[in-house]
Amino acid sequence: MSWEWRSVEEQRAAFVIAAQNCNNFSAVCRTFGITRKTGYKWMERYKAGEPMKDQSRAPHSIANKTPVEMEERILRVRIENPGWGAKTIRRVLENEGQKALPCVKTINNILHRYGCIDPEESAKREPFVRYAKEHCNDMWQADFKGEFLMNNGRYCFPLDIIDDCSRFAIMIKPAETTANVVIPGFTAAFQEYGLPKAVLSDNGAQFAGYKQGYTQFEKWLMNLDVLPIHGRIKHPQTQGKIERFHRSMKSELLKYHSFDNLNEANDALQKWKTKYNTIRPHEALHMLCPADVYVPSNRKFPDKIEDYTYSGQYHVIKVNSWGYIRFAHFQVYLSQTMIGEYVEFRPSEDDKTFSICYRNFKIAEYDAATGVRLNRRISRL
Repeated sequence: MSWEWRSVEEQRAAFVIAAQNCNNFSAVCRTFGITRKTGYKWMERYKAGEPMKDQSRAPHSIANKTPVEMEERILRVRIENPGWGAKTIRRVLENEGQKALPCVKTINNILHRYGCIDPEESAKREPFVRYAKEHCNDMWQADFKGEFLMNNGRYCFPLDIIDDCSRFAIMIKPAETTANVVIPGFTAAFQEYGLPKAVLSDNGAQFAGYKQGYTQFEKWLMNLDVLPIHGRIKHPQTQGKIERFHRSMKSELLKYHSFDNLNEANDALQKWKTKYNTIRPHEALHMLCPADVYVPSNRKFPDKIEDYTYSGQYHVIKVNSWGYIRFAHFQVYLSQTMIGEYVEFRPSEDDKTFSICYRNFKIAEYDAATGVRLNRRISRL
């Protein structure tokens, strides 16, 4: 039988009528060019009063569809924390005791579906190799966050300190200037968390290189038996963790808020610091929070810096009132910061160079023939 002259619904209705009035069901199916299985399907559909048109192949319900309430909870966390991704949101909800959470991929799909993810920002999140110190307080990283303007027309410069191993935010100290902030800030940090073995910072004037010598900050750290380390010039990746910390601060807080004054900025920064340390998990920490990992140092900040006694094995020289040291036929510049301090003169085994040591740190190396300074890198002896 030709099916061309009728609509599909009319053809199926004709088949049902013919099948009801014929004792040979197989013959009717052959006449209409359908299988017995298809014939029985249309007979059942007719008896149930269902329409004879094709039905959608899509399932009537999706077994694993995320409940609306869960989607709303995910979106609420994202709105409150615009800088958080799917993995972070899932772990935070898990830590809150939420059950039957969707996987990270599903949460990411939800964020995409509701337009919560900027494609350009997403493209920036390329994986990279992370390097970290093995133990807490092996090294702290420090830097000033790039200044931002407050509503009162003044700028805010937060001094930030984090632990390299745990990413724990030791301190956020906002100020309206970078002058006279570093040592008071670190004093408060040392008093609360103890002394690290080393501090990594950039080569900014607050941290390094005062008049081709040393800053009071560097000298103060050495007096405390803390190694000052500085990243390579024009290589901010050396301070990658503090740079990443600043990016998080910007994307999670500063991008969405402005502050009337320093007090208001400080309140917001301290609240964000608490969230960063105790609520926001880190992928580099296997989705633990920094506070879950960090342990304060057992090296306590001393009430008084004790005098240092050299071994007596090498010649000890006093830095004169211009920052120079004089010995043999040399007079070379060391640092104005070291005026009045005693340093140790150590010749190399081949006598081609000599080193100047302050306390238990090598702080400079000179050519023995010319007296030219070869470097002023600080290293622990």
